[in-house]
Amino acid sequence: MQIKEMDSLLKAISDETRLKIISYLVRDSFCACELMEFLGMSQPAVSQHMKKLRDAGITSEEKRGRWVYYSLNKQCEMYPVILHIVNLMPSVDISSDRCICN
Repeated sequence: MQIKEMDSLLKAISDETRLKIISYLVRDSFCACELMEFLGMSQPAVSQHMKKLRDAGITSEEKRGRWVYYSLNKQCEMYPVILHIVNLMPSVDISSDRCICN
């Protein structure tokens, strides 16, 4: 692991919302509409946060119909570091009712 990659990771997760997103994605992959609901944010706001995480190589995405599903990039060199950080954080609640996006 290089200092440059660590710097990029820390900049990408240096935001409360992005830390929450990562803590959700450690559990499962989620569509944009679910993240919008969990975070109480608009689609453009969620997309901006996801772009920063994707640009840092932390997340990956898959388009299904009109929705994008996000997950952690397990191929990322920083994946073990991300898991460690999430384990140090307080847990976040996720509704048991998952939406099924069309």
